[in-house]
Amino acid sequence: MTWWKGPVWAAVGRTGFVAFLAAGAAVNAALLFGGRYVVPVSAAALVCAVALAVPRLRRFVAPWVVAAGTAWWGWLLAPLLAVSLFDLAVARRMRVALGCVVVALGANVFGAQATSLWADRRWVSALFVLLFGLVVGLWQGNRRRLVKSLASEVEHLRTESQLREETARVAERSRIAAEMHDVLAHRLSLIALHTGVLATRGDGLPAPVVERLVLLRATSAEALADLRDVLGALRDPDAAQGATLAPAIRDVRELAEEARAAGQHVELTVDGVPEQAPTTHRLAAYRIVQEALTNVRKHAGGAAVTVRVDYRPPATLIEVTNTPGVPGTSGTGAVESGYGLVGLRERVTALGGTLDAGPAGAGAWRLAARIPHPVGIGQNGTRT
Repeated sequence: MTWWKGPVWAAVGRTGFVAFLAAGAAVNAALLFGGRYVVPVSAAALVCAVALAVPRLRRFVAPWVVAAGTAWWGWLLAPLLAVSLFDLAVARRMRVALGCVVVALGANVFGAQATSLWADRRWVSALFVLLFGLVVGLWQGNRRRLVKSLASEVEHLRTESQLREETARVAERSRIAAEMHDVLAHRLSLIALHTGVLATRGDGLPAPVVERLVLLRATSAEALADLRDVLGALRDPDAAQGATLAPAIRDVRELAEEARAAGQHVELTVDGVPEQAPTTHRLAAYRIVQEALTNVRKHAGGAAVTVRVDYRPPATLIEVTNTPGVPGTSGTGAVESGYGLVGLRERVTALGGTLDAGPAGAGAWRLAARIPHPVGIGQNGTRT
């Protein structure tokens, strides 16, 4: 907001305008009456100006004070009455405004004859001034209410957008936790199973080795129980209870085959093997490709999609591009700047990577992510 549009300068401008009208009434009285009624007219104009300038008096006291002054002094104070009608119209108090007009015009018949609104058809010009104040007040009031409504709607939309983004981030974090729960629980179950078998069949093993195996089995069982307690609540509440734990890792090749079966034109290039990347990177690659293919179906029907995934160190690279397609109801592109992209960016950022999405020229769309491998990850995806 510029400095001259602030509330302080608005109040100063209004006070100056009202003071100008009051001074104009005093000058006109001096010219008309030759100095005889300057004091009473000036006093009436001053009282009306103060009532119009003070915010507490402006709404309820000022209309009737100005109407009374106009009823006696006629056209000298009519401009001040127009200001009061402007305030009433802004506040949508039309009944009070019309009442003030009726009182001022009706009682002016008994007012000062030299400034009467009914002499020489002055009521026409006075009525024009009063109607002008009403019309401008109605326009200003509607504009203020519209601006306030739009500002409130924008704030509501901003808050809703922030809540949706936060919901998308929380959902993605919960999904990551659920996936890691599946993977880690599966591996811990395997450790507990194999150590248990070795412990029960360790007749030929040294006693210290058997003790270590028993300890390892107990520790893995406790870790599995703790993992279920901490992350189990984040799983899908509709998931089947007691289901057998299995790895949650799927390959992007399955996604490509499913997309081709659904009629999409997908060209997939995979460099390296998934085992060269950490489990979290493989899960992220799957989710990114899945979201991209889904959005191509939604927003760019019939587009050809090129998918490239590189698992080789030092970073996992995912790139999905699509040619122009048939626009859907939400625009074109593999991934819009929506809440799916918010979730993907949350996942990639949590892994220390970057994700970019946007037009690639000629109506194409490109989604690319780079997730660096942790220090100490070897060529086969294991820690060195």
